[in-house]
Amino acid sequence: MARTEHYHDPNAPKANSLVVAVSVFVRDEHGRVLLIQRTDNGLWSLPGGGQEIGESVAETAARETREETGISVEVIGMVGVYSDPGHVIEYSDGEVRQQFSLCFQAKPVSGTPTPSDESHDVRWVAHDDLESLDIHPSTLLRITHGYEERRKPYIG
Repeated sequence: MARTEHYHDPNAPKANSLVVAVSVFVRDEHGRVLLIQRTDNGLWSLPGGGQEIGESVAETAARETREETGISVEVIGMVGVYSDPGHVIEYSDGEVRQQFSLCFQAKPVSGTPTPSDESHDVRWVAHDDLESLDIHPSTLLRITHGYEERRKPYIG
């Protein structure tokens, strides 16, 4: 399913859904962040996705990271809550979702970066190499906040 991100676009379609979703900021022992290149829009992103009935948001974070990257993680904190109504995601099936994402901090436990149906590529990316990748501004905000190691989560 195709996905188009609208970020403070006055011509964006109106949202018709809101889904609890997570994103996960994972750093390795070298300080590199785990990123995927999404299959639905080609952008580089943090792993993540929608919560399923019967799981906690921390379980969602661990499951989505493992499914999309091949890396098992342990959730260790919260980066922030991202709910900007000016950011909507339009899907080819007609759904237009207002952004609502809980971004967690996690540490890798095991695994090897492995692409999936949702990720063309998976890699550990050094902070200095982020600018060379096509990353959506809302994802870059989460990554920036993750690297800042804030004492309190971002709420916005």
